[in-house]
Amino acid sequence: MSESVELSRRQFLKVGSLAMGGLVIAFSLPYSGRSAAEQVIREGPEDGRMATATALDAFISIDRAGQVVFTVPKIEMGQGAQSGLAVMVAEELEIDLDQIALREAPPNEKLYNDKLLNFQATGGSTSIRSNWDQLRRAGAAARLLLISAAARQWQLSADGLRAANGRVIAPDGRSLGYGELADAASQLTVPEQIPLKSPGEYRLIGKPTRRLDTPAKVNGSAQFTIDLTVPGMKYASTAACPVLGGRVASVDDSDARAVPGVRQIVRLESAVAVIGDHTWATFAGVRALKIEWDYGENASIDSAQMEKTLREASSRDGALANQTGDIAAALESAANNVEAEYHQPFLAHAALEPMTCVAQVRPDAVELWVGTQVPVLAQMTAAETAGRPLEQVIVNNQLIGGAFGRRLEVDFITQAVDIARHVDFPIKLTWTREEDTTHDLYRPQYLDRFRAAVDEQGRLKGWHHKIVGESVMARYAPAAVSPDGLDPDAIEVAAHPIYSLSALRVDYVPVPPTALRPSWWRGVGPLRSTFALESFIDELAHAAKRDPVEYRMTLLGGHPRAQAVLRLAAEKSGWSSELPAASGRGVAVQQVFGSYLATVVELNARQDKTIGINRIVVAIDCGQVMNPVSVSSQIEGGTLFGLSAALFNEVSVEAGRVEQTNFHNYRQLRISEAPPVDVHIVNSGEAPGGVGEAGTAMIAPALLNAVFAATGQRLRRLPLVHHGFNLS
Repeated sequence: MSESVELSRRQFLKVGSLAMGGLVIAFSLPYSGRSAAEQVIREGPEDGRMATATALDAFISIDRAGQVVFTVPKIEMGQGAQSGLAVMVAEELEIDLDQIALREAPPNEKLYNDKLLNFQATGGSTSIRSNWDQLRRAGAAARLLLISAAARQWQLSADGLRAANGRVIAPDGRSLGYGELADAASQLTVPEQIPLKSPGEYRLIGKPTRRLDTPAKVNGSAQFTIDLTVPGMKYASTAACPVLGGRVASVDDSDARAVPGVRQIVRLESAVAVIGDHTWATFAGVRALKIEWDYGENASIDSAQMEKTLREASSRDGALANQTGDIAAALESAANNVEAEYHQPFLAHAALEPMTCVAQVRPDAVELWVGTQVPVLAQMTAAETAGRPLEQVIVNNQLIGGAFGRRLEVDFITQAVDIARHVDFPIKLTWTREEDTTHDLYRPQYLDRFRAAVDEQGRLKGWHHKIVGESVMARYAPAAVSPDGLDPDAIEVAAHPIYSLSALRVDYVPVPPTALRPSWWRGVGPLRSTFALESFIDELAHAAKRDPVEYRMTLLGGHPRAQAVLRLAAEKSGWSSELPAASGRGVAVQQVFGSYLATVVELNARQDKTIGINRIVVAIDCGQVMNPVSVSSQIEGGTLFGLSAALFNEVSVEAGRVEQTNFHNYRQLRISEAPPVDVHIVNSGEAPGGVGEAGTAMIAPALLNAVFAATGQRLRRLPLVHHGFNLS
């Protein structure tokens, strides 16, 4: 054992026995040294036992039959995060994945806070990297207790025993199953030294393993919220005011009530809900409503006005994000100044499963069945909406059919509970695709302005980077925003670029939101920053008449991992090889979500502005890999998700309303259009980095850099269709 962790039981683990018998291991997930879970554990009695069933939510449990149940601190959104976390536990517990059962963690911010996000949530590509130490320790602690229990029973030294396949094995071949040892193990004290496996000993970590959620999704037995039925449940859908801030003035629901299957109409402050016997009755009922709206003050706002506000804000001084050296002097003395401006549009999430939530308001409780990335916030909004104490709200978290940050929000849950409190039965609220698209919370539009200092040889000395856009943090987590308005999400990556610069200044100018509410979108801050930064560094390379890969390599001296992935991507893409006329390759490299990535896009362009993407090559160093198959699939999926946005996606506003309504005018990449994504993994042995959003963050600049290489046209505004380009 090459790695050992020293800790006291109070600081980390508690051991107890199940009410029905067996072993339970509690673990905390502290963040920034301020974990409420750590405080609770430290304040507990030194030898106290957690023996009640209600305390089991924070435990790995093993019952007398040997069944291992892992309460997972993250929800499954399609990225395979739960399987990756189970691998950590199974590795140290010496069981196979088919010996472990998963259970979603309930809302409990004292026990399940993500140490990187600072609250209980699934997002930000933190699932693996925030749990790497804690879950391995929990599995190892359980294994040590079971071995100790067997040693006592056999009156042997624990040093001579080993665990394998859910059993403890003696040198003479005798063995006992974990279930046979669970009661005895629950009476023992967790040792202060908990040795962890070295990488050379891994059976599961780093190896191709099956995802635990795949069989049910293949055979159709997986239950997403949209699939659920609850006894006595009715169905609901809504028409909300198309302008943010508007209200219901009046409603004529006579035609809606005449629709077969419609049972009830519920008027809310800014929406009208139709309740019926099935989803299609409610959809038809919503279409039949005649609603007069009080649109409010946002009804005069359009995209042109919003962009004008953005540009006017860019002339103001911003909050200082970072400064090194004297950029003003560098710009003044430079042989040349290079300037560029980049624009990114509003984006919708467009998840395949629209917003849906089952809610019931009973005299004794409020119960939710919902796929949410934020169970505590879901519990809080349900309690507030129903006027109930928090402890009366039950959240049954479900599989999520696509989120991309959308289910970090609870607006649809609030609406479901608001409807449910008007009736005496559970309702399943399902938004139509149109409602889902036009009432999203959107990735903000951004304007990035660069001015770089370049010497006579074209060498970069530094730059001034100004970022302008709405602050997601100011709405979602205002305490994280500094008094001068600095949003740490908006400046991520940009404030501390991986390139060596002798002078740097990065500013952020917040723009107040108006007609659209800003929120997280897959890739968050790194997505926002890498497009502008990697596009501009490419412009500087071409201005200096240098190869874009070689130019970047000279500026990456302080980041050998970045150099390694860039070198690998260039090699695997045949970067230096000749291409036919009107073809080109574009590259981008960055550190995002704790991982290093380089992406190369190879494409050809025609005179009619149609492009054909031949292939995409991605090299990633995400540290210790859980499952190389999952890493590859997540980079493929994330890259293609980001490619859709870079090619097609833009949300526009007219008269305060979102103009895009469905996939016909908010287009997604089709299977037949998807280029091959060739993924190459560098297993550096470092601590795990994030993967789920990393590919999404890198594709847009690589794509636009490839368009320039093929056409000579430098595009600084997304998406490509805005400039008349389309796929061939």
